[in-house]
Amino acid sequence: MENIYLIGLMGAGKTTIGRQLARALKLPFYDSDKAIEEGTGVDIPTIFEFEGEDGFREREQKMIQKLTQLQGIVLATGGGAVLRDENRRLLKENGFVVYLQCSVDRILERTRRDTQRPLLKTDDPKERLQQLFEQRQPLYLSCANFKIDTGIHKSKTVVTRILEEFHAANE
Repeated sequence: MENIYLIGLMGAGKTTIGRQLARALKLPFYDSDKAIEEGTGVDIPTIFEFEGEDGFREREQKMIQKLTQLQGIVLATGGGAVLRDENRRLLKENGFVVYLQCSVDRILERTRRDTQRPLLKTDDPKERLQQLFEQRQPLYLSCANFKIDTGIHKSKTVVTRILEEFHAANE
């Protein structure tokens, strides 16, 4: 397996950890949400506004399909990428999947000032995060090769542990 794919809820640290992993492995880093924004020329909240979540998920699936065809990359997926069976299959078949798990309270702390999270534009963001966690946790677990809690470990420790597991899986 040449690729590392990071999955987990928004705010779990996929982009931060992904960049550090890519640097350590001297591999290119991709963020599927950023790639969608670059491809469309608009930000994710705008896509949600005009196309709804279904429209966004369609774009996301096409992007995951495209990015999982690349070799030797680190990819941070969007938090909801695992909602589609096809995305989970592509991730499992084409790389080492790492579930960055994080508590709802910690994620709430990390995302409370972020205005670019359409799914958190609600009266009760904590309740919404809890719902997302309960809905997505089984999906994350179903396709992960390795799981680590980013809410209790420093990013350097998380990167070290992922690298150990990745190298062990490739021996």
